[in-house]
Amino acid sequence: MKKLINQPTSYVEEMLAGLLLANPGLTLAGGSQRVIRRTSGARTGKVGIASGGGSGHLPLFTGYVGEGLLDTCSIGNVFEGPNVESCEDAIRLAHGGAGVLCLYGNYGGDRMNFDMACELLDGEGIATRTVLGTDDIASAAPAEAHKRRGVAGILYAYKAAGALAESGASLDEVARIAQKAVDATRTIGVALSPCRVPTASAPNFSIADDEIEMGMGIHGEPGIWRAKLKSADAIVDEMLERLLADRPIADGSRVSVLVNGLGATPLEELFILYRRTHHILTERGITIVQPLVGNYVTSMEMAGASLSLHLLDAELEKLLLAPASCPFWKV
Repeated sequence: MKKLINQPTSYVEEMLAGLLLANPGLTLAGGSQRVIRRTSGARTGKVGIASGGGSGHLPLFTGYVGEGLLDTCSIGNVFEGPNVESCEDAIRLAHGGAGVLCLYGNYGGDRMNFDMACELLDGEGIATRTVLGTDDIASAAPAEAHKRRGVAGILYAYKAAGALAESGASLDEVARIAQKAVDATRTIGVALSPCRVPTASAPNFSIADDEIEMGMGIHGEPGIWRAKLKSADAIVDEMLERLLADRPIADGSRVSVLVNGLGATPLEELFILYRRTHHILTERGITIVQPLVGNYVTSMEMAGASLSLHLLDAELEKLLLAPASCPFWKV
C-alpha cells in the first residue's frame, strides 16, 4: 500500500499541522500538544464537550471540533487512544465553568485514560459526565449492548449534545441528550479491503479480492461473516434487516440516515447504497430527515461503508437541524 507521507513516526504531527493551517478556527493546545480546540476557546457558562480517540479516522475525531459540536478533542497515534495527559488537557480546555461532557467511543484504552483524567480533574473542581458511543450492532448482542463499540453513529450524539450545550443547558441535560442520541442510533459496516497503519509493515488484516466481511470494525476487528462479494442492493438489504431487527422502527417514524465511507470507497458507490436505503425505508412509510452521505468516519484507506439509522423524536430532530459548523460538516 502506497502512502503520501514523509516519516511514518511524524504522520500524526504533520497531519495535525496541515489540518490547522487549512482551518484557522482550530488550534493545537495543552501541554500534551495533542488537543485540538476551538480557536475562540471555552465559552464562559457553557457546558464543554470533549472527545478523543486515535488518529486514522478523519473527520473523526478532531474534525468535529466547532460551533454546535465539540469544544475540544484529544488525539492519539493511529488506531491508538489518547494518553491521560491529553485527555486532561481536552477536559480542562473545554471547561467554561459549567462542567464538561466527555463523549467518545467505547474502547478500553479511551475509557481508562478519560476516567483517570476525570478523577484527577475532580480535584480541580471540574465537574464531568461521561457518555460512550455504542452504536455498532456487530460488536455485541442486544443483551450486552453496553459492550458495543462506538463507530460512525457517534456523530449524532455530537450533534445533539453540541446543539443543546450551545443553548445554555446544564451538564446533566447535555449528558442526558447525548445518551438519548446514542440509544437512538444503530450502525453496521461492511469491509472490502484492509488498510495499513503508517508504522506497520503489513495491512491490519487480509481479505481476498472477491470477498467482503459484514460487521467488521473500524480498526479491522472481526465481523459477523466473510463471503463472496454481493451486489450493492443485497448488501444494503442485509444491513437494514440487521439494523431494524436490533432496533425496530415503526411505520410513520422519522429517521436520519448516514451512509458513511470508510476511506477508499468512491462517493458514487455510497450514493448507490443510499439509493437502495431510501427506497426500502420510504416503502415502509419511514421519513428520512437530513441524510448524510460521504466520508464522516474513516479507517485510513479501508474500502467499505457503514450504515447508521438515527431514530428521531421532536427533541432530537430539532437538535439535528440546529446550526453547526466544523471543517467537515455544516448545518
